[in-house]
Order: sequence, then C-alpha cells, then structure tokens
Amino acid sequence: MKEINHTNFAEWLNKSVMYVIFLAISFLVLYPLVYVVAGAFSPGNSIAAMSIVPFGDGFTVAHFADLFTKTDYGRWFANTLAISLATSAATVVVSSLSAYVFSRFSFRLKKPFLMSLLILQIFPSFVGMIAIYVILLRCGGLDTLWGLVLVYTAGNIPYNTWLVKNYMDTVSRNLDEAARIDGAGHLRVFWQIILPVARPIITVLAITSFTAPWMDFIFPKMVLRSSEKMTLAVGLFGFVSDKKNEFTIFAAGALLIAVPFVLFFLITQKTLVTSFGGAAVKE
Repeated sequence: MKEINHTNFAEWLNKSVMYVIFLAISFLVLYPLVYVVAGAFSPGNSIAAMSIVPFGDGFTVAHFADLFTKTDYGRWFANTLAISLATSAATVVVSSLSAYVFSRFSFRLKKPFLMSLLILQIFPSFVGMIAIYVILLRCGGLDTLWGLVLVYTAGNIPYNTWLVKNYMDTVSRNLDEAARIDGAGHLRVFWQIILPVARPIITVLAITSFTAPWMDFIFPKMVLRSSEKMTLAVGLFGFVSDKKNEFTIFAAGALLIAVPFVLFFLITQKTLVTSFGGAAVKE
C-alpha cells in the first residue's frame, strides 16, 4: 500500500513540475505579445509610462486613427503588400519552372548548375549587400519597389529551386509519358500535370516567399530612401528610434501587420492540408 502511494505521489509530482514549467514558458512567450496588444490600445505614447499590467492604463483606439491620418502608414502597408505579392508570384513562377527543367530534362552541366545553386545558398545574403547596392545603383533600382522585388526574388531562387525539384522528382514520370502520348507538350505537361500534383510544395513556397519580405528590415533600409517608398518595417522603426519614443503607435501598427498573415493562413490552410493528404502515383 505504501509503494502504491509512493508511486502515485511521484507521478503527481512529475506532472506538477511539468505543468509549472509549461506555464512559465507560456507566460514568457505570451506576455510580450499581450503587452504589445495592450500597448496598441493604451493612452499615451511612451513605453515608460505604461503599466506592467496589460490594459492597466485604460483603453483607446486613437493610435489606429493616428496611423492613417498623421503618418504614411497606409502607403507603407500598400508598398509592403505589393512587394510581398510580387516576390511571391515571381518566386513561384521562376522556381517552379527551373525545378521542372532540372527534374525532367537531362543536359550537360546539370550537376554543376545544381551544385552552384546549393553553394550560393550557403553564403548569407548580407555578404553581397555592397554588390547588390552597386548593381541597383547602376541599373536605377535604388529607391524603387521593383528593385527590392528583384533582390528578394534572386535570393529565393537557389534554395526554392532545390526544394521544388526534389518534390517533383517523386512524381512518377509515367504521368508525363501518358500526357505526351495524348499529344501534350512540355508546357502543357508542366501546367496541367506537374503543378496540380506539386500543389502542396507550391503553396508552401508561396507562403514563405510572401512572409519573408513582409517582415524584412535590412534590405528595405538599404534600398529605399523616400518616405513614400518605405515598407512597414522601416516606417514603424522610426517610431521607436533615438529621435522618437512612440511605442503605442508602433504597437498599433505592429498589430495591424498581423492581419494579412491571419487572412492568408485562413485562406490557404485548407488547401495546404488537403493537398498533403492527397496521394499521387509514385514510382
């Protein structure tokens, strides 16, 4: 009887310790998020004047109105959305076509080309920042949205080509042969046969290519100069720099940034899950 009680006490103690640890981790993760949300609705501007208790200073929506009336937040939002959508579309088109060529065609220097893509991905993009700046300067891409899209798309191609190519390699070539017997060309095989089967990886590629430019700060800070061309990350950083201390407006703008992510996830999650659940013919 004592052994049974001792065993039950040990199990209870283990569960209690696990619950305490998980609660502590959850608090450390969730508290900063809740604090930012509370800051977006708190009166005042400075973070030093805010209560450490979320929503302890009251409630207001004036900061959201100030974003669109006293700043260029609407333009920054439109710029970031345009850059992210263009980068996602360009990355999907170029990477999927490149992956199809490497997956389905045999040609000289195929392996060296693939290895060069892999080697290029090893080096961080920051290594070539000076070269990127000079190239954009000479081609007139500085302080332009298309210049930033060009930088993001070029950086996305190496790794994503490998990613999609490896997925397309798992698709049976019998599908290609059956389509060619029916008179389909390479473009039709790619568009009507390969892409529907590769929809899960294409969806993942579109999501990752959209989210990366949305949150980036380094390259927009380097490429963009004028206020009307800024992105959300660069524009919002100005509210918490050395010259300003407007944390509540920053928090309101940061909260609105999450809206496209939530909508994009709600739209694509069903497609993503059902696509991964569907099976294709494998060799």
